[in-house]
Amino acid sequence: MGDTVAYKEYLAGLLAGVAIVITGHPFDTVKVKLQKHNTEAHGIKYRNGLHCTTRILQTEGVKGLYRGATSSFVGMAFESSLLFGIYSQTKQSLQRGLNSDVPTPQVIIPSAAYGGAIISFVLCPSELVKCRMQVQGTDSLVPKFSRYSSPFDCALQTVKNEGISGIFRGGFATLLRESFGNAVFFSVYEYVRYYMHLQLKASFSDHNNLIDMGVGIVSGGLGGVAFWSAVLPLDVAKTVIQTAPDKSSTRNPFLVLNSEGWT
Repeated sequence: MGDTVAYKEYLAGLLAGVAIVITGHPFDTVKVKLQKHNTEAHGIKYRNGLHCTTRILQTEGVKGLYRGATSSFVGMAFESSLLFGIYSQTKQSLQRGLNSDVPTPQVIIPSAAYGGAIISFVLCPSELVKCRMQVQGTDSLVPKFSRYSSPFDCALQTVKNEGISGIFRGGFATLLRESFGNAVFFSVYEYVRYYMHLQLKASFSDHNNLIDMGVGIVSGGLGGVAFWSAVLPLDVAKTVIQTAPDKSSTRNPFLVLNSEGWT
């Protein structure tokens, strides 16, 4: 029974990762461009997300919004599958001996933080490639002759020029973002889902799949808002670190945030 549940969690996570890239990659491209260009000296400054989106559509078309999506599909599908699977299995292990279904921080937080830490090692290389592909659009200061032709070329050139450690540039920032962010995400997700189910059970005798789907969407959405509210500064630092042209530049996210006036 436990193996079946674990299998379902890994599969659900994989499908969720693919869905996230399909629906969310254009927003991620705009986010990364804003983070990079608006912190880069002598580069174009976007006024806001709408201005950035308009620039991309005018100069590159819709495909510009999906720049770097290939590495995202691989990274997010694998990462999401691992995250949900590891979180579920760790939570089950920590819940043994507890007779209550009420969400408990001592179970949720370590399970989510552990899952986030593990996936950061998978996510860092794919995000590095994704970010470097996303920022080399029309407005980039990177000369055309030195731009990457594909995600594979980006990974290859990074390893060639910076060594194996280069592909893991921004790893510490990614680990902090995923550990802390997922602890926040799953805490909000579990509590919102639990209390919504309690309220709905009291109001509706017929508790169907459509209601369950609605609860999942609301709790997942609020969890996502909480995740990004908690870790956005770390994500900015990660983008700056991973897209820095100087391979000797700092990899300390706190130094980056300090230099950008976040601290």
